[in-house]
Amino acid sequence: MEQLELILASPEFKVSDRIRRFLSYVTNETLAGRAERIKAYSIATQVLGRDSHFDIQNDPVVRIEAGRLRRAMERYYFVAGQADRVLIEIPKGGYVPHFSWRSLDSSTVHRQRPQHTAIAASARPKPRTPWAWALIGAMALVVVGGVGTGQVWRSGRADGPVRPALVVAPFANLSPGSEAGLLAAGITEEVLVQLARFKELSVYVRESPGKTTSALPAPEAGGRPGREFVLEGSIRTSDGKLRVSSRLLDGATAAILWSRVYDADLRVSDILGVQSDIAAKVATAVAQPYGIVFDTSQVKAEDGRPESFDAYQCMLRFYRYRQSLGPDEHIATRQCLEQTTARYPSYSTGWAMLSYLYLDEDRFRLNRRPGPPDASSRARSAALRAVELDPENVRAQQALMTMLFFNQEPAEALRIGERALALNPNDMELLGEYGSRLAQAGQWKRGFDLLDEAVARNPVRSSYYVGMQALAAYMLNDDQMALSLIRRADLASFSLYHFVAALIYARAGLDVEATASRSQFLKLRPDFFANLDAELAKRNFNEKDRAVLIEGARLAGFPLRQRLTHAN
Repeated sequence: MEQLELILASPEFKVSDRIRRFLSYVTNETLAGRAERIKAYSIATQVLGRDSHFDIQNDPVVRIEAGRLRRAMERYYFVAGQADRVLIEIPKGGYVPHFSWRSLDSSTVHRQRPQHTAIAASARPKPRTPWAWALIGAMALVVVGGVGTGQVWRSGRADGPVRPALVVAPFANLSPGSEAGLLAAGITEEVLVQLARFKELSVYVRESPGKTTSALPAPEAGGRPGREFVLEGSIRTSDGKLRVSSRLLDGATAAILWSRVYDADLRVSDILGVQSDIAAKVATAVAQPYGIVFDTSQVKAEDGRPESFDAYQCMLRFYRYRQSLGPDEHIATRQCLEQTTARYPSYSTGWAMLSYLYLDEDRFRLNRRPGPPDASSRARSAALRAVELDPENVRAQQALMTMLFFNQEPAEALRIGERALALNPNDMELLGEYGSRLAQAGQWKRGFDLLDEAVARNPVRSSYYVGMQALAAYMLNDDQMALSLIRRADLASFSLYHFVAALIYARAGLDVEATASRSQFLKLRPDFFANLDAELAKRNFNEKDRAVLIEGARLAGFPLRQRLTHAN
């Protein structure tokens, strides 16, 4: 009980009230001898506010909150709990906490224990200065990286596929003074926290800056090799101003793949906000699905043999497919992911991506596979499997959101999308997908704004999201914006792009362009207007928006049945 109070009183245990209630509940129940009562249902109804109709199978709230609790506990023991003798852990696969004692180096206890004793006694920690917060970042960095060069921060399962490795070197301080050094350590720690949210990567930390090549731990370096990258940077301060330089190197050649400079005025900005903002920009540029690590221009032609595929190639193929949505890329990516998930059945991201490929068989009519189970059932199974394997995986939550949306469960889909965005607000693939779903559900303005942010922050633009943004502008009656966006989208092989383009061009009075787009769409989807009601319904357009789209289709010259022209 004392250890629980110590954790809850610590300023480093920065979590929501319900995460605090979660930890208190499972700890108190276990100490009271009622561990057998700790189930997902009891946590959901007694801690997380769900009612008696809580659906364990379809509502992953307990798994998600448990994942957040585990991360918060790891951070606490990394930073403030280095000298704590009692460890409280929530093992994966369950919610009953495990208690254990640990032995500590006497110098560590002498150095750290007085601070924690004071916190426990007062339960009201003293406010910290900005530089003290930076010191906390430095302490965390020492704990994470102090064992040796290449110490693991977060890596994949031992039985999982090799993922690209990102080695992070501590940001170097190029200015005199200890305060600047603490700031450099704080930025490094924040970058690590942001990068750890991207599950497609294995993230490592190097003990010291200044080297141009990295050394991974022996188990990782000796297995089937994945591509390796090195992130390093430096800071300079002068007259209250901060400049942070960051660059990404190819781990094999030390070639600079990306570099960026960020400036901030510390005299008018909150230092913690500056650290968080810069770290988010670095993590987004480097690690997001369309970032430098996953630059789809790196995809090389395969020799056609099934054994030539690996998980990294599959990820690159998936993101390249998402940019084109073409049938050839679809079938190659589906084959690749099926082979990868068969080889690595615990690979959550692979199942999430495969769910998209199955879903697209139906919604985009791409390489439809005959016979049971149908595409929708396979998409649902794959998405649920991805979330079951890793509830904290944003790509898994994104796949579940999208699958539910196109299976006529838009409210639940958007709820999951909001939760996924909280897990990683720097994931622009998720932001674009969530914005698209919001728009189709009738929230066109918010959807447009989220799509705009996703497109603006993607180093490699996603034409699909630009096309969705064009549709949103059309539905918001901003014809000039819609015209500009549809001309930027490059989706020649994607059938629905031509449908949207025809609507936009027709309303803008560009008859030649409208005719060309209409002809191309009818060539790619000749059966689309045989049941337009069903096509619009599966995309969850409300009655008002359906009327706008039907009128737009009529204006563009599409072959509508008579009853549709009178829809309201």
